[in-house]
Amino acid sequence: MYIPRVGRFLPNRIRVYPPEEVRVIADNEVAPQRVGLKSSDVEAIWRAVEVYYKMGLQPAMALCIRRNGHVILNRTIGHARGNSPGSTQEPVLATPKTLFNMFSASKCVTAMLLHKLIEEGRVNLHAPVAKYIPAFSQRGKGKITVYQVLTHSAGIPNTPSGLISIELVNDKSHIIDRICQLPLETPPGKTQAYHALHSGFIVAEIVERITGNDIQSHLTSLLCAPLGFSHLRYGVSPRDLPFVAQESFTGPKPFGPPRKLFRTSVGMEFQDAVSLANHPDFLTGVVPSCNIIATADEVSRYFELLLRMGTLDGVEVFKKRTVTQAVAEYRKGRIDGVIGLPVRFGLGFMLGGKYLSFYGPDTQRAFGHLGFTNILAYADPERDISVAFLNNGKPLVAIEMMLWMRVMWVIASRIPKDYGGKGCPGPNWK
Repeated sequence: MYIPRVGRFLPNRIRVYPPEEVRVIADNEVAPQRVGLKSSDVEAIWRAVEVYYKMGLQPAMALCIRRNGHVILNRTIGHARGNSPGSTQEPVLATPKTLFNMFSASKCVTAMLLHKLIEEGRVNLHAPVAKYIPAFSQRGKGKITVYQVLTHSAGIPNTPSGLISIELVNDKSHIIDRICQLPLETPPGKTQAYHALHSGFIVAEIVERITGNDIQSHLTSLLCAPLGFSHLRYGVSPRDLPFVAQESFTGPKPFGPPRKLFRTSVGMEFQDAVSLANHPDFLTGVVPSCNIIATADEVSRYFELLLRMGTLDGVEVFKKRTVTQAVAEYRKGRIDGVIGLPVRFGLGFMLGGKYLSFYGPDTQRAFGHLGFTNILAYADPERDISVAFLNNGKPLVAIEMMLWMRVMWVIASRIPKDYGGKGCPGPNWK
């Protein structure tokens, strides 16, 4: 049964179905009472997801939350494909096994591969990038440090047109060469401006040059194989393409300053970025800044690893001090020149805050990352939770996106702090 709702009255919306008809609940959810919550708490969080779904911006959403290591919510709503605005295809229901792209939240994975090398003494956080990639020193960039790349203060936020395209998305040599030729835009360390694409490629190139292995293999051997992850990798194998949620441009057509800012920071028009995200070459390639693909369950489990200070299920992947250093605050909540909001940064992570935070109110110790455009993955040590909120709708600016933020507000308000978990203390811990 199809309910027109918002999609009938506003442009570029999906068909909205009754939530109970397109909801799938995984079989690994535990009773909320087991981790100090009520059933009404979990249902309130899920109702917030349903309210956002009814706005018609998200064909599918997946939400997985762990508390004290136990899955209290692992559900999807909507369709993985076939329900883009104007689509005439037969809709395919999303399930907890559907694969979603983390997009820029992938940086949290890529950064930790570098942190492992810092832990081993093979990379110096404060050394110039040019020490590891000599050609990077061109055009005034010789003093940019690894630290500045991880904190988005390197001074090269803008992406030239054509850096990444369908034809060149997997031509790593071309991309690194173009990045090395970029001119310095602002003095290193002076300006905070989110580096949407450069940072991931630079970090990955350092990892590959130090280890002698491609970053996909390094991720597999360091983390995925020891912990038994089925996915959580850059791109997917060709046989898994049918299981990846199809991205859909939704909401108002980009215009004005938001359109210009996106085009400058990513190097292409918004709709072109959505098309690229659906292309098989992108989905099966390696794009360190933005194409880690996994289920919401696995993304939540990755952040559970960080919440547990680098050891999960008895397997140590990172030393405690490595995780603590990665999620500590290094850039206070300044207005970011690209995002346009005050953002606190760790070393590859976006941090929470008292009032203004992607992770809801009073989340000063939360750490994670935002992804294109409503992707969010994070851990909140004070609430002892690891969260993956993934989707395949791509609005740039829409007033209804406030209801997306409301989901995190409900999570923060319904799951109390100081539960007594023994996870990572988070930024500014004492």
